[in-house]
Amino acid sequence: MMKLLHFPILLFCFLMLACSNDKSQKAAKISKNNSKEKNTIPFESDAKTIHIFVALCDNKYQGIVPVPDKIGNGQDPDNNLYWGSAFGVRSYFKKSKEWKLVETRKLKSEKLERIIFKHITKNYYLVADAYDGKFIKEATVDFLNSSSGNNKDTLKIRKTTIGIGGNSKLLAYVGHDGLMDFQLNETFENTDKVKRDVIILACYSKNYFSPHLAKANVNPLVWTINLMAPEAYTLHDAISGYLLNESNGQIRTRAAKAYSKYQKCSEKAARNLLVTSW
Repeated sequence: MMKLLHFPILLFCFLMLACSNDKSQKAAKISKNNSKEKNTIPFESDAKTIHIFVALCDNKYQGIVPVPDKIGNGQDPDNNLYWGSAFGVRSYFKKSKEWKLVETRKLKSEKLERIIFKHITKNYYLVADAYDGKFIKEATVDFLNSSSGNNKDTLKIRKTTIGIGGNSKLLAYVGHDGLMDFQLNETFENTDKVKRDVIILACYSKNYFSPHLAKANVNPLVWTINLMAPEAYTLHDAISGYLLNESNGQIRTRAAKAYSKYQKCSEKAARNLLVTSW
């Protein structure tokens, strides 16, 4: 077994526009969801989106070997292992030189917080949602529905409306693999013929997510075939390659190098863990 830097993380994973011409030009950039869908709202098609679904680590409500209480409270985003801690999604991307924080929104539902970033050179937004750890099943279902195009939504950021959920180009799930603990009866079948890219950082994610994504028409950039620590550096570096239009293999290599660096394991071991495509 590879040597891990963060002992509690492995334990967790073991069981995680003023003239008419201007208006015309702007209108040309408006994209709509499928007209058959409810609550169709136009959004800026030039502004592409990466949507990340994070299930907060939760000692109480998830089938995991407990981690320290401070980082294992699924109702406390600020200190949570996968969000507010040093290598959590919120903390790590806030420190990134590639992304600028646009807004943080506190939510009151199964989602506790939403963070919105804008890439410094690319016309890409990154939206990440922190799900209360108690609602890991909802986070998983939302990710699967969005990946298959069955859950499309929009988000207004100041004067810009972007597409999220199934309107995103890339979707990612981060956290404990809840499919190890519960079963889903829903069918996640693609209906709009749009192929979306996905990243799934959770233990044995290829094994558990592939049956549900078999008819979803997705392109898996990175997922796993063993135990893993789904911290944000792996996701961050994979996205960096994605924005450079790299191949699946190149994106996987970036992810593996990041994992190897922070987990103090060999790159070979990281590549054996992090795989790509079907």
